[in-house]
Amino acid sequence: MIRHRPFGSGHVYQPSIDQRLPVRPLAGEPVNLGVAAAESVTSVRCEWDLGGFDLHREGAPTGPTAGAEGHLATAAAGRRGRSVRWAADSPPLPAGRAVRYRFVATDGARTRRTRWFEVGGAAWSPAGGTLTTHGTSRLVPDSTSWLVGPEGVHKVRFALRLTGGEHLVGFGERFDRLDQRGHALDATVFEQYKGQGAAGRTYLPMPFAHVLGGSGWAFHVDTAERTWFDAGADLWVEADVVGGRLDVRFYDGTPGEILHRWLGEVGRPQPLPDWVFRLWASGNEWNTQERVSTELALHRKHDIPVGVVVVEAWSDESTFVAFRDARYEVHDDGRPHRLADFTFPPDGAWPDPKGMVDDLHADGVKVVLWQIPLHKMRPNPTGQAAADAATMVARGYGVREDDGRPYRNRGWWFPTALMPDLTGAEARDWWLAKRRYLVEDVGIDGFKTDGGEHAWGHDLRYADGSVGATGNNRFPVHYAAAYGDLLRSCGKAPVTFSRAGFTGSQAHGVFWAGDEDSTWEAMRSSLRAGLTAAACGIVYWGWDLAGFSGPVPSAELYLRATAMSAFLPIMQYHSEYNHHRSPSRDRTPWNIAAQTGDPAVLPVFRRYAHLRERLVPYLASSAARAVETGWPMLRSVCLIAPDDPGAWQHPYDYLLGDDLLVAPVVAEGATARSAYLPHGRWLDLRTHEELDGGRVVEVPAPVGEIPVWCRLESADRHRDLFTAG
Repeated sequence: MIRHRPFGSGHVYQPSIDQRLPVRPLAGEPVNLGVAAAESVTSVRCEWDLGGFDLHREGAPTGPTAGAEGHLATAAAGRRGRSVRWAADSPPLPAGRAVRYRFVATDGARTRRTRWFEVGGAAWSPAGGTLTTHGTSRLVPDSTSWLVGPEGVHKVRFALRLTGGEHLVGFGERFDRLDQRGHALDATVFEQYKGQGAAGRTYLPMPFAHVLGGSGWAFHVDTAERTWFDAGADLWVEADVVGGRLDVRFYDGTPGEILHRWLGEVGRPQPLPDWVFRLWASGNEWNTQERVSTELALHRKHDIPVGVVVVEAWSDESTFVAFRDARYEVHDDGRPHRLADFTFPPDGAWPDPKGMVDDLHADGVKVVLWQIPLHKMRPNPTGQAAADAATMVARGYGVREDDGRPYRNRGWWFPTALMPDLTGAEARDWWLAKRRYLVEDVGIDGFKTDGGEHAWGHDLRYADGSVGATGNNRFPVHYAAAYGDLLRSCGKAPVTFSRAGFTGSQAHGVFWAGDEDSTWEAMRSSLRAGLTAAACGIVYWGWDLAGFSGPVPSAELYLRATAMSAFLPIMQYHSEYNHHRSPSRDRTPWNIAAQTGDPAVLPVFRRYAHLRERLVPYLASSAARAVETGWPMLRSVCLIAPDDPGAWQHPYDYLLGDDLLVAPVVAEGATARSAYLPHGRWLDLRTHEELDGGRVVEVPAPVGEIPVWCRLESADRHRDLFTAG
C-alpha cells in the first residue's frame, strides 16, 4: 500500500519515486521525501520528530524512454508503474543530529504506517577524514573538504592543479569525447542500452586519467566507490568514502611508463592466443546448430576467413547452462551435470553440440558461448532452474541485501533475478562447476561474459566484505576473472568477452563496446570508447562492427566500419535478435550486400577479412609488447604527441601497435581524409609514398579504402599489406 526507500532502487542516474532527495541532505536545508503508494490511497502524512506535514500526490511515473527500436528497447524503456508518487519537502534539517520520520497512508477505510527512518543533515568541513596522496602531489592546497553528518563521513571533495594547456584522457571507456577538459563526468558501472555517448554513461569506468600537454602525469583515485570529476580551471574531484579515508596516487612519465607502473598495481593484461585477432562472427538469431553450420558454410562459400564464432542464443534461457531442447534428469541438490547426463533430440535445436564444436575446430574456428551473471526468477523457475535457485538461497550463494535477504536484480534486464556472489569461494566454485562440462566435455574455447552491471544499491553485501558501490563496481571484474579461471583450470586460455568492467579489468580478457545502433555517430562514439579504454590499459578491445541493433547499416557505413575494424585489436560483427522477421538484420556481409543492393560490399569485406589474416602476426606481437611495456595496442595520436595541437584536432587518428598509423573515415559522404602524422618518416601503404611527419596531410579516401601509414623503418614488414594476395 505504501513504500519508502531512502536510497531508492539504486539506479545511479534516475531517482525512484519512493526515495528522498538528496540522499545525503545538508543541514539547514529541507529534504524532499517521496513514497510510492497504491492508487487507492487518499492521503499521506509524514510523522516527523519536529512535527508532521502532509505529502501531495504527484501521479504515476512513466519511466525513461529507450530512444530507439530494438529487441531490448521496450524493456530498457521501462513500463508505467501502478504506484503513485506522493512527496513533500521537509522542514530544514538541524545540524549535528539525525531526525526520525515515518509515513502514514489512508485510503478512507484503512491506515498503514511504514517503519521509522532516520536522516541527518550533513555539512562540508575541512576536517573529518584522511586524504593521503602518493607520488608527486598536484593537490591544490586547502581545497579538501569532507561531507560529515551525524552518521559519519559521507564524501570528500578536493581539487587537482591543472595548467591552461593540459588535456584529460582516460576515465575508462568514454563514448562522449576523448578529451574531458572542460567537462564533468562520473565513474560508476552502468548499463546504458544504446546512446552511451549522448547519455555520458559507460559500462567500463575507471577513476584514472592522463593529464597531457604539460609536464605529463596521471592520477588514480584509489577507490571503487562512486567518483565525480569536473575539469574546469582545475580538476575538482568528489568521491564517496568508506571508513573516512581516501588515497590518491600520482604518476609521472610518458603514458606508457605510467601505465606500466599503474597496471602493476591494479592488474596487468595477460597474453592471449593469436586466434583472438582473427574475425569474430555472430548473430543473435543464430540459435540452432543448423543455423550456425549454415552461416559458417557461407563464410567458406564467399571466401571470408573467420576465426571465432560467438553463439549467444544456445541455452534454454532458464539455466544458461543447458542447451535448449536437451533432456536430462534434474539434480534437486543443485550439483553440476556432465555432457553424458544430457540427451539431444535429433530434431531439436542442438542435436549434437560437441559434434558441432569438433567440426568448427576442424575448420580452424574457435567457439565462444554467451553467459549472464544472473539466475532468472521470472517467470517462476521450474525443473533444474528451480532447484538451482533453491540451492542459491539455502546456501547463501547470492549477493545479499543488508538484512541478509538474497538480492533480486533491480535492473530492467532479467528483473528480480538472483545474482551469484563471485567473491565467495564456495559460491564461485558452485556456479563455475555447472559450466565446466561446456569446456571439458563440449570443448568450447571462451565465454562472452555479457552483463555485469546488475548490482544496484548502496547496501548490498558481498562475501569478501565489500558493501554497496565498492562491491557493485568490482562485480564485473570478479565475473570475468572467475570465468577466466574456469577456462585456465580446463587447460584453455582465459578468453572472456566482456562489456562491463572497472579498475582491474585490464587483466581479464577481451572487451567490446556494448550495444549500439548502426549510425555514423555510434561509430564515432565507439571509436572514442576504444581509444579512452586503451589509454587506461585495456589491450584487447573491439566493437559491434557498424552497430548491432536496428535497421541494417548503409553499404557506405558498413564498409567504412569494416575497414576501421580490420585495424582494431578485435574485429567482430554481431546483430540483435529481430524475431526472425524478414528482411533479415544479420550483419553478415552477404546479407548487407543483399539488403543494400551494393555489389561492392562482399568483395570489399572479403579483401579486409584476408588483410586481417595477414595482420594477425603483427597484432599478436603488438599485444605482447603492450603487455610487456604498458603502451597500449590502440593509441590515440594525442597520447603520443600531446604537445602538438595538430594531434588534438584529429581525435579519430590512432596508432595500432608501434608501426601502423590509421585514419578511419567516420563521416558520411567523405571522399578525402585529413590526418595528423606524428614526427618521423612514414610510408603510405596504399601509394607507397614516403612522407615527413609532424604535420597534417590530406589524402583521398574513397569508400572501400582507409588511409594507413607505417613507420618507414618498419616498411619491409608492412609494404605489401594492401597488395598481397
